[in-house]
Amino acid sequence: MTTITGTVTKIDGHPNLVILRRFRASADEVWRELTESDRLVRWIGRWEGDPKTGRVTFYMTAEGQDAEPEEYTILECDRPRRFAGDTSQGAGSWHLWFELAEDSPGDTVLTFGQRLNPGEDVGSIGPGWEYYLDRLVAAQAGLDADDVQWDDYFPALQAPYEQLVAAD
Repeated sequence: MTTITGTVTKIDGHPNLVILRRFRASADEVWRELTESDRLVRWIGRWEGDPKTGRVTFYMTAEGQDAEPEEYTILECDRPRRFAGDTSQGAGSWHLWFELAEDSPGDTVLTFGQRLNPGEDVGSIGPGWEYYLDRLVAAQAGLDADDVQWDDYFPALQAPYEQLVAAD
């Protein structure tokens, strides 16, 4: 990966990092990749708890086994169209969301977003999401997500993401 695919867009008065990915799958299939713990673990992590309570604990296992778990509050869950939630890391908490739209049967576009807090390091956040979303694409296609290499994303995409935010 040598170019960024993300943009920064104002949504409800807040800057959001927005990245798109296309899948040869139904929206429901992609939804499952993004929400079911046994599928998430293939490309990013897993969750524990009962989502019906509006909270789960998320373990980002792709970062290694000693990554600190995050409490995740589910704010919106409209299967298979839209999901939004907040992580629990205090001032560093993240508002993450995604939308799925089928352009035609079996052709789904994922719009993934993160609301940007003032002073956040978009030079690492942007490449990070590019990396994880490409891992998702690989896992959904039946490929090994571990073949997607972090070194292809960072630091190569760091400066372009910093420039993107500076231009906003």
